[in-house]
Amino acid sequence: MSPRSTAPHEIVERALALSRADGCVVIADEESSANLRWAGNALTTNGVTRGRTLTVIATVNGAQGAASGVVSRSAVTTDDLEPLVRAAEEAARNAGPAEDAQPLVEGTAPSARFTEPPAETSSEVFGSFAPALGESFATARAGGRQLYGFAFHSVTSSYLGSSTGLRLRHDQPTGTMELNAKSPDRTRSAWAGASTRDFKDVDPGALDAELAQRLTWAERRVELPAGRYETLLPPSAVADLAIYQLWSSGARDAAEGRTVFSKPGGGTRVGEKLSELPLTLRSDPSAPGLESAPFVIAHASGDESSVFDNGLPVGPVDWIRDGVLNRLPTTRHSAGLTGLPVTPAADNLILDGGGTKSLEEMVAATGRGLLLTCLWYIREVDPSTLLLTGLTRDGVYLVENGEVTGAVNNFRFNESPVDLLGRVAETGRTERTLPREWSDYFTRAAAPAMRIPDFNMSSVSQGV
Repeated sequence: MSPRSTAPHEIVERALALSRADGCVVIADEESSANLRWAGNALTTNGVTRGRTLTVIATVNGAQGAASGVVSRSAVTTDDLEPLVRAAEEAARNAGPAEDAQPLVEGTAPSARFTEPPAETSSEVFGSFAPALGESFATARAGGRQLYGFAFHSVTSSYLGSSTGLRLRHDQPTGTMELNAKSPDRTRSAWAGASTRDFKDVDPGALDAELAQRLTWAERRVELPAGRYETLLPPSAVADLAIYQLWSSGARDAAEGRTVFSKPGGGTRVGEKLSELPLTLRSDPSAPGLESAPFVIAHASGDESSVFDNGLPVGPVDWIRDGVLNRLPTTRHSAGLTGLPVTPAADNLILDGGGTKSLEEMVAATGRGLLLTCLWYIREVDPSTLLLTGLTRDGVYLVENGEVTGAVNNFRFNESPVDLLGRVAETGRTERTLPREWSDYFTRAAAPAMRIPDFNMSSVSQGV
Protein backbone atom coordinates (compact mmCIF):
# COMPACT_ATOMS: atom_id res chain seq x y z
CA MET A 1 0.00 0.00 0.00
CA SER A 2 1.34 3.43 -0.90
CA PRO A 3 2.17 5.64 2.11
CA ARG A 4 -0.23 8.21 0.68
CA SER A 5 -3.08 5.87 -0.27
CA THR A 6 -4.88 6.57 3.02
CA ALA A 7 -5.96 10.15 3.65
CA PRO A 8 -3.92 11.87 6.39
CA HIS A 9 -6.94 12.74 8.49
CA GLU A 10 -7.95 9.07 8.42
CA ILE A 11 -4.46 8.06 9.54
CA VAL A 12 -4.79 10.46 12.47
CA GLU A 13 -8.21 9.11 13.42
CA ARG A 14 -7.09 5.48 13.22
CA ALA A 15 -4.02 6.14 15.34
CA LEU A 16 -6.12 7.88 17.98
CA ALA A 17 -8.61 4.99 17.97
CA LEU A 18 -5.77 2.51 18.54
CA SER A 19 -4.40 4.41 21.53
CA ARG A 20 -4.66 2.85 24.98
CA ALA A 21 -2.78 5.66 26.71
CA ASP A 22 -4.34 8.20 29.07
CA GLY A 23 -3.79 10.84 26.42
CA CYS A 24 -2.68 10.89 22.79
CA VAL A 25 -1.70 13.45 20.19
CA VAL A 26 -1.10 12.51 16.56
CA ILE A 27 0.53 14.74 13.94
CA ALA A 28 0.54 13.75 10.27
CA ASP A 29 2.84 15.91 8.13
CA GLU A 30 2.33 15.55 4.39
CA GLU A 31 5.13 17.24 2.45
CA SER A 32 5.77 17.77 -1.23
CA SER A 33 8.72 19.69 -2.64
CA ALA A 34 10.09 20.87 -5.97
CA ASN A 35 13.55 22.15 -6.78
CA LEU A 36 15.73 23.58 -9.51
CA ARG A 37 19.53 23.75 -9.47
CA TRP A 38 21.88 25.51 -11.83
CA ALA A 39 25.60 26.02 -12.40
CA GLY A 40 27.62 27.95 -14.96
CA ASN A 41 24.52 29.63 -16.42
CA ALA A 42 22.67 26.37 -17.10
CA LEU A 43 20.12 24.23 -15.30
CA THR A 44 21.63 21.04 -13.93
CA THR A 45 18.92 19.17 -12.03
CA ASN A 46 15.28 19.42 -11.03
CA GLY A 47 12.90 17.17 -9.20
CA VAL A 48 9.75 16.70 -7.16
CA THR A 49 9.43 14.63 -3.96
CA ARG A 50 6.56 13.64 -1.70
CA GLY A 51 6.44 12.06 1.72
CA ARG A 52 4.59 11.56 4.98
CA THR A 53 5.81 11.65 8.56
CA LEU A 54 3.60 10.54 11.43
CA THR A 55 4.32 11.52 15.03
CA VAL A 56 2.50 9.84 17.90
CA ILE A 57 2.70 11.35 21.39
CA ALA A 58 1.38 9.15 24.19
CA THR A 59 0.86 10.38 27.74
CA VAL A 60 0.54 8.09 30.75
CA ASN A 61 -0.57 9.29 34.16
CA GLY A 62 1.35 8.13 37.22
CA ALA A 63 1.44 8.74 40.93
CA GLN A 64 4.20 11.32 40.50
CA GLY A 65 2.83 12.93 37.34
CA ALA A 66 2.27 12.35 33.65
CA ALA A 67 4.94 10.88 31.39
CA SER A 68 5.18 11.28 27.64
CA GLY A 69 6.52 9.09 24.86
CA VAL A 70 7.13 10.35 21.34
CA VAL A 71 7.78 8.26 18.23
CA SER A 72 8.02 9.61 14.65
CA ARG A 73 8.28 7.58 11.47
CA SER A 74 8.15 8.33 7.77
CA ALA A 75 6.31 6.54 4.96
CA VAL A 76 3.69 5.26 7.41
CA THR A 77 0.87 3.06 6.12
CA THR A 78 -2.17 1.71 7.96
CA ASP A 79 -0.24 -1.51 8.63
CA ASP A 80 2.39 0.49 10.52
CA LEU A 81 -0.05 2.29 12.79
CA GLU A 82 -0.53 -0.14 15.66
CA PRO A 83 3.22 -0.83 16.15
CA LEU A 84 3.86 2.90 16.06
CA VAL A 85 1.17 3.70 18.64
CA ARG A 86 2.36 0.88 20.90
CA ALA A 87 5.97 2.10 20.63
CA ALA A 88 4.91 5.57 21.79
CA GLU A 89 2.99 4.09 24.71
CA GLU A 90 5.94 1.91 25.69
CA ALA A 91 8.24 4.96 25.55
CA ALA A 92 5.85 6.83 27.88
CA ARG A 93 5.68 3.94 30.34
CA ASN A 94 9.47 3.71 30.44
CA ALA A 95 9.96 7.44 30.92
CA GLY A 96 9.91 9.24 34.21
CA PRO A 97 7.37 11.98 34.94
CA ALA A 98 7.61 14.71 32.32
CA GLU A 99 8.83 17.98 33.77
CA ASP A 100 6.69 19.93 31.29
CA ALA A 101 3.51 17.89 31.91
CA GLN A 102 0.27 19.82 31.49
CA PRO A 103 -3.29 18.80 30.62
CA LEU A 104 -3.61 18.26 26.88
CA VAL A 105 -5.21 21.19 25.07
CA GLU A 106 -8.95 20.73 24.70
CA GLY A 107 -10.45 20.71 21.23
CA THR A 108 -13.09 23.14 20.05
CA ALA A 109 -14.37 23.42 16.48
CA PRO A 110 -12.30 21.37 14.00
CA SER A 111 -10.40 23.11 11.21
CA ALA A 112 -12.70 23.61 8.22
CA ARG A 113 -10.36 21.66 5.89
CA PHE A 114 -9.30 18.90 8.28
CA THR A 115 -10.81 16.14 6.12
CA GLU A 116 -9.63 17.54 2.77
CA PRO A 117 -6.61 16.25 0.82
CA PRO A 118 -3.21 17.81 1.56
CA ALA A 119 -1.98 20.78 -0.40
CA GLU A 120 0.83 20.02 -2.84
CA THR A 121 3.47 21.77 -4.85
CA SER A 122 4.88 20.74 -8.23
CA SER A 123 7.27 21.97 -10.91
CA GLU A 124 4.48 24.30 -12.01
CA VAL A 125 5.38 26.60 -9.11
CA PHE A 126 8.36 27.65 -11.26
CA GLY A 127 6.13 28.38 -14.26
CA SER A 128 7.01 32.06 -14.55
CA PHE A 129 10.25 31.92 -12.58
CA ALA A 130 12.08 29.40 -14.79
CA PRO A 131 11.81 31.41 -18.07
CA ALA A 132 12.97 34.55 -16.23
CA LEU A 133 15.89 32.56 -14.83
CA GLY A 134 16.80 31.48 -18.37
CA GLU A 135 16.86 35.12 -19.45
CA SER A 136 19.17 35.86 -16.52
CA PHE A 137 21.54 33.15 -17.71
CA ALA A 138 21.76 34.81 -21.13
CA THR A 139 22.31 38.23 -19.58
CA ALA A 140 25.00 36.91 -17.25
CA ARG A 141 26.75 35.07 -20.08
CA ALA A 142 26.84 38.25 -22.14
CA GLY A 143 28.18 40.15 -19.12
CA GLY A 144 31.01 37.72 -18.50
CA ARG A 145 29.80 36.23 -15.22
CA GLN A 146 28.52 32.82 -14.20
CA LEU A 147 25.45 32.10 -12.11
CA TYR A 148 25.12 29.26 -9.63
CA GLY A 149 22.33 28.46 -7.22
CA PHE A 150 19.08 26.72 -6.48
CA ALA A 151 15.37 27.30 -5.98
CA PHE A 152 13.39 25.20 -3.52
CA HIS A 153 9.67 25.09 -2.79
CA SER A 154 7.78 22.89 -0.37
CA VAL A 155 4.28 22.65 1.03
CA THR A 156 3.66 20.83 4.29
CA SER A 157 0.11 20.06 5.35
CA SER A 158 0.04 19.25 9.07
CA TYR A 159 -2.95 17.40 10.50
CA LEU A 160 -3.08 17.45 14.31
CA GLY A 161 -5.56 15.40 16.30
CA SER A 162 -5.81 14.53 19.98
CA SER A 163 -7.76 12.39 22.40
CA THR A 164 -9.09 15.66 23.85
CA GLY A 165 -10.86 16.57 20.62
CA LEU A 166 -8.33 18.63 18.68
CA ARG A 167 -8.72 18.40 14.92
CA LEU A 168 -6.49 21.07 13.43
CA ARG A 169 -4.84 21.51 10.05
CA HIS A 170 -2.29 23.97 8.67
CA ASP A 171 -0.76 24.27 5.20
CA GLN A 172 2.72 25.82 5.14
CA PRO A 173 4.32 26.83 1.84
CA THR A 174 8.04 27.62 2.01
CA GLY A 175 10.18 28.86 -0.85
CA THR A 176 13.79 29.99 -1.09
CA MET A 177 16.12 31.05 -3.87
CA GLU A 178 19.86 31.52 -3.51
CA LEU A 179 21.93 32.99 -6.34
CA ASN A 180 25.70 33.28 -6.60
CA ALA A 181 27.46 35.21 -9.33
CA LYS A 182 31.14 34.57 -9.96
CA SER A 183 33.74 36.11 -12.21
CA PRO A 184 35.21 33.66 -14.78
CA ASP A 185 38.49 33.46 -12.82
CA ARG A 186 36.56 32.79 -9.56
CA THR A 187 38.35 35.63 -7.76
CA ARG A 188 35.11 37.57 -7.23
CA SER A 189 31.85 36.25 -5.84
CA ALA A 190 28.55 37.82 -4.79
CA TRP A 191 25.38 36.37 -3.26
CA ALA A 192 21.70 37.28 -3.13
CA GLY A 193 18.73 35.37 -1.80
CA ALA A 194 14.98 35.58 -1.54
CA SER A 195 12.22 34.04 0.54
CA THR A 196 8.81 33.43 -1.00
CA ARG A 197 5.56 31.54 -0.64
CA ASP A 198 4.94 30.88 -4.34
CA PHE A 199 7.82 32.28 -6.51
CA LYS A 200 5.47 34.79 -8.15
CA ASP A 201 7.33 37.63 -6.41
CA VAL A 202 10.92 36.51 -7.13
CA ASP A 203 12.69 38.36 -9.95
CA PRO A 204 15.95 36.57 -10.87
CA GLY A 205 16.79 39.34 -13.33
CA ALA A 206 16.74 41.98 -10.61
CA LEU A 207 18.88 39.81 -8.34
CA ASP A 208 21.37 39.18 -11.16
CA ALA A 209 21.61 42.92 -11.84
CA GLU A 210 22.41 43.49 -8.17
CA LEU A 211 25.11 40.83 -8.28
CA ALA A 212 26.59 42.29 -11.47
CA GLN A 213 26.98 45.62 -9.68
CA ARG A 214 28.70 43.94 -6.76
CA LEU A 215 31.14 42.10 -9.01
CA THR A 216 31.98 45.44 -10.63
CA TRP A 217 32.64 46.97 -7.20
CA ALA A 218 35.00 44.08 -6.46
CA GLU A 219 37.25 44.89 -9.41
CA ARG A 220 39.11 47.18 -7.01
CA ARG A 221 40.52 45.44 -3.96
CA VAL A 222 41.36 47.21 -0.70
CA GLU A 223 43.05 45.51 2.25
CA LEU A 224 41.89 46.72 5.67
CA PRO A 225 43.03 45.67 9.16
CA ALA A 226 40.80 44.40 11.93
CA GLY A 227 39.08 47.07 13.99
CA ARG A 228 35.80 48.80 14.67
CA TYR A 229 34.14 50.26 11.59
CA GLU A 230 30.94 52.09 10.80
CA THR A 231 29.08 49.24 9.14
CA LEU A 232 25.87 48.84 7.18
CA LEU A 233 24.27 45.48 7.87
CA PRO A 234 21.77 44.46 5.16
CA PRO A 235 18.39 42.94 6.13
CA SER A 236 19.63 39.35 5.69
CA ALA A 237 22.45 39.82 8.22
CA VAL A 238 20.17 41.67 10.65
CA ALA A 239 17.61 38.86 10.43
CA ASP A 240 20.25 36.21 11.13
CA LEU A 241 21.29 38.03 14.31
CA ALA A 242 17.69 38.67 15.41
CA ILE A 243 16.76 35.01 14.92
CA TYR A 244 19.66 33.84 17.07
CA GLN A 245 18.55 36.34 19.70
CA LEU A 246 15.01 34.92 19.64
CA TRP A 247 16.31 31.37 19.90
CA SER A 248 18.32 32.43 22.96
CA SER A 249 15.49 34.21 24.76
CA GLY A 250 13.64 31.38 26.50
CA ALA A 251 11.99 32.61 29.69
CA ARG A 252 13.09 29.74 31.91
CA ASP A 253 16.80 30.05 31.07
CA ALA A 254 16.54 33.81 31.61
CA ALA A 255 14.81 33.44 34.97
CA GLU A 256 17.44 30.92 36.10
CA GLY A 257 20.28 33.32 35.36
CA ARG A 258 21.76 31.64 32.31
CA THR A 259 21.27 34.17 29.49
CA VAL A 260 21.66 37.76 28.43
CA PHE A 261 18.00 38.27 29.40
CA SER A 262 18.67 37.34 33.04
CA LYS A 263 18.33 40.13 35.57
CA PRO A 264 21.22 40.48 38.04
CA GLY A 265 20.00 39.25 41.39
CA GLY A 266 17.22 37.13 39.89
CA GLY A 267 14.34 37.30 37.45
CA THR A 268 14.34 38.50 33.87
CA ARG A 269 14.99 41.79 32.08
CA VAL A 270 11.38 42.07 30.83
CA GLY A 271 10.48 45.76 31.04
CA GLU A 272 14.06 46.94 30.52
CA LYS A 273 14.92 49.38 27.75
CA LEU A 274 17.30 47.80 25.24
CA SER A 275 17.43 50.52 22.57
CA GLU A 276 16.94 54.27 22.32
CA LEU A 277 15.44 53.76 18.86
CA PRO A 278 11.76 52.74 18.61
CA LEU A 279 12.68 49.16 17.68
CA THR A 280 9.93 46.56 17.67
CA LEU A 281 10.70 42.87 17.28
CA ARG A 282 7.58 40.81 16.81
CA SER A 283 6.08 37.56 15.56
CA ASP A 284 2.65 37.25 13.99
CA PRO A 285 1.28 34.08 12.35
CA SER A 286 -0.96 36.23 10.11
CA ALA A 287 1.76 38.64 8.88
CA PRO A 288 1.23 39.10 5.11
CA GLY A 289 3.71 37.04 3.10
CA LEU A 290 5.11 35.47 6.27
CA GLU A 291 2.07 33.48 7.41
CA SER A 292 2.75 30.56 9.75
CA ALA A 293 0.82 28.09 11.90
CA PRO A 294 -1.69 29.80 14.24
CA PHE A 295 -1.38 26.98 16.76
CA VAL A 296 1.47 25.03 18.37
CA ILE A 297 2.79 22.06 16.38
CA ALA A 298 5.39 20.44 18.66
CA HIS A 299 6.97 17.14 17.59
CA ALA A 300 9.19 17.08 20.69
CA SER A 301 9.66 18.87 23.99
CA GLY A 302 12.57 21.26 24.46
CA ASP A 303 13.54 24.50 26.12
CA GLU A 304 10.91 26.53 24.26
CA SER A 305 8.45 23.84 23.17
CA SER A 306 6.29 21.21 24.83
CA VAL A 307 4.37 18.31 23.30
CA PHE A 308 1.68 18.95 25.91
CA ASP A 309 1.06 22.36 24.31
CA ASN A 310 0.10 20.96 20.90
CA GLY A 311 -2.88 22.86 19.56
CA LEU A 312 -2.38 25.85 21.86
CA PRO A 313 -3.31 29.04 19.95
CA VAL A 314 -0.39 31.15 18.70
CA GLY A 315 -1.09 34.85 18.37
CA PRO A 316 0.83 38.02 17.54
CA VAL A 317 3.40 39.12 20.10
CA ASP A 318 5.85 41.99 20.48
CA TRP A 319 9.07 40.57 21.91
CA ILE A 320 10.53 44.07 21.99
CA ARG A 321 8.21 47.08 21.81
CA ASP A 322 9.56 50.59 21.18
CA GLY A 323 12.98 49.50 22.37
CA VAL A 324 11.73 47.83 25.58
CA LEU A 325 11.93 44.08 26.23
CA ASN A 326 8.27 43.11 26.38
CA ARG A 327 7.97 39.31 26.29
CA LEU A 328 10.05 36.14 26.35
CA PRO A 329 8.95 32.85 24.74
CA THR A 330 7.24 30.48 27.17
CA THR A 331 5.47 27.17 27.24
CA ARG A 332 2.67 26.70 29.75
CA HIS A 333 5.21 24.96 31.98
CA SER A 334 7.89 27.68 31.81
CA ALA A 335 5.24 30.39 32.19
CA GLY A 336 4.23 28.77 35.47
CA LEU A 337 7.84 28.63 36.63
CA THR A 338 8.63 32.25 35.77
CA GLY A 339 5.33 33.99 36.39
CA LEU A 340 5.39 35.36 32.83
CA PRO A 341 2.47 35.13 30.38
CA VAL A 342 2.06 32.02 28.22
CA THR A 343 3.65 33.12 24.94
CA PRO A 344 4.43 30.48 22.32
CA ALA A 345 6.46 31.81 19.39
CA ALA A 346 5.15 31.92 15.84
CA ASP A 347 7.40 30.65 13.07
CA ASN A 348 8.30 34.10 11.78
CA LEU A 349 10.10 37.23 12.96
CA ILE A 350 9.75 40.89 12.02
CA LEU A 351 12.00 43.75 13.11
CA ASP A 352 10.93 47.35 12.53
CA GLY A 353 12.83 50.44 13.61
CA GLY A 354 10.63 53.05 12.00
CA GLY A 355 13.12 53.82 9.23
CA THR A 356 12.10 54.54 5.64
CA LYS A 357 15.38 54.61 3.71
CA SER A 358 16.51 51.94 1.29
CA LEU A 359 19.94 50.38 1.73
CA GLU A 360 21.10 52.39 -1.29
CA GLU A 361 20.00 55.62 0.40
CA MET A 362 21.85 54.64 3.55
CA VAL A 363 24.99 54.01 1.50
CA ALA A 364 24.63 57.45 -0.08
CA ALA A 365 24.55 59.00 3.41
CA THR A 366 27.76 57.28 4.54
CA GLY A 367 31.04 59.19 4.76
CA ARG A 368 33.28 56.18 5.23
CA GLY A 369 32.29 52.70 6.29
CA LEU A 370 31.72 49.11 5.30
CA LEU A 371 28.78 47.51 3.51
CA LEU A 372 28.29 43.82 4.24
CA THR A 373 26.54 41.22 2.11
CA CYS A 374 25.88 38.51 4.68
CA LEU A 375 27.15 36.66 7.73
CA TRP A 376 27.83 32.97 8.09
CA TYR A 377 29.18 30.34 10.46
CA ILE A 378 27.60 32.20 13.38
CA ARG A 379 28.43 30.63 16.74
CA GLU A 380 27.84 31.59 20.38
CA VAL A 381 30.82 32.62 22.49
CA ASP A 382 29.19 33.75 25.76
CA PRO A 383 25.51 33.10 26.59
CA SER A 384 25.56 35.62 29.46
CA THR A 385 26.02 38.46 26.96
CA LEU A 386 24.93 36.57 23.83
CA LEU A 387 28.31 37.35 22.31
CA LEU A 388 28.41 35.78 18.84
CA THR A 389 31.25 35.23 16.44
CA GLY A 390 31.15 34.52 12.73
CA LEU A 391 32.48 35.50 9.34
CA THR A 392 31.56 37.87 6.56
CA ARG A 393 31.02 36.28 3.17
CA ASP A 394 30.54 37.02 -0.54
CA GLY A 395 31.40 40.67 -0.47
CA VAL A 396 32.45 43.32 2.03
CA TYR A 397 32.59 46.72 0.35
CA LEU A 398 34.23 50.02 1.21
CA VAL A 399 31.97 53.07 1.12
CA GLU A 400 33.57 56.50 0.76
CA ASN A 401 31.69 59.77 0.39
CA GLY A 402 28.40 58.02 -0.35
CA GLU A 403 29.76 55.66 -3.00
CA VAL A 404 31.08 52.11 -3.00
CA THR A 405 34.73 52.33 -4.08
CA GLY A 406 35.88 48.72 -3.85
CA ALA A 407 35.79 45.39 -2.06
CA VAL A 408 37.78 44.70 1.09
CA ASN A 409 38.95 41.50 2.73
CA ASN A 410 36.64 39.39 4.83
CA PHE A 411 36.59 39.56 8.61
CA ARG A 412 35.69 37.57 11.68
CA PHE A 413 33.29 39.54 13.86
CA ASN A 414 32.51 39.44 17.58
CA GLU A 415 29.22 41.09 18.50
CA SER A 416 26.13 40.60 20.63
CA PRO A 417 22.81 41.28 18.87
CA VAL A 418 21.42 42.59 22.16
CA ASP A 419 24.34 44.98 22.55
CA LEU A 420 23.89 46.10 18.94
CA LEU A 421 20.31 47.15 19.75
CA GLY A 422 21.73 49.72 22.16
CA ARG A 423 24.31 51.03 19.66
CA VAL A 424 22.43 51.07 16.36
CA ALA A 425 22.47 54.58 14.93
CA GLU A 426 19.93 54.15 12.13
CA THR A 427 17.56 51.61 10.62
CA GLY A 428 16.25 51.47 7.09
CA ARG A 429 12.86 50.32 5.94
CA THR A 430 11.75 46.85 6.90
CA GLU A 431 11.57 44.36 4.05
CA ARG A 432 11.11 40.64 3.67
CA THR A 433 14.46 38.89 3.51
CA LEU A 434 16.13 35.48 3.45
CA PRO A 435 18.32 34.91 6.52
CA ARG A 436 21.26 33.21 4.81
CA GLU A 437 22.80 31.47 7.80
CA TRP A 438 19.51 30.00 9.04
CA SER A 439 17.74 29.48 5.69
CA ASP A 440 17.51 25.71 6.29
CA TYR A 441 15.54 26.31 9.49
CA PHE A 442 13.99 29.77 9.45
CA THR A 443 12.87 31.53 6.26
CA ARG A 444 9.96 33.78 7.26
CA ALA A 445 11.66 37.01 8.32
CA ALA A 446 11.55 40.74 7.65
CA ALA A 447 14.13 43.24 8.82
CA PRO A 448 15.64 46.63 8.02
CA ALA A 449 19.22 47.47 7.16
CA MET A 450 21.11 48.80 10.19
CA ARG A 451 23.88 51.34 10.60
CA ILE A 452 26.25 50.34 13.41
CA PRO A 453 28.82 53.07 14.20
CA ASP A 454 31.44 50.70 15.66
CA PHE A 455 30.87 47.13 14.48
CA ASN A 456 33.66 44.91 15.81
CA MET A 457 35.68 43.26 13.04
CA SER A 458 37.89 41.32 15.43
CA SER A 459 40.29 39.78 12.91
CA VAL A 460 40.94 39.46 9.20
CA SER A 461 39.55 36.28 7.59
CA GLN A 462 40.51 34.49 4.39
CA GLY A 463 36.88 33.43 3.87
CA VAL A 464 35.24 34.05 0.50
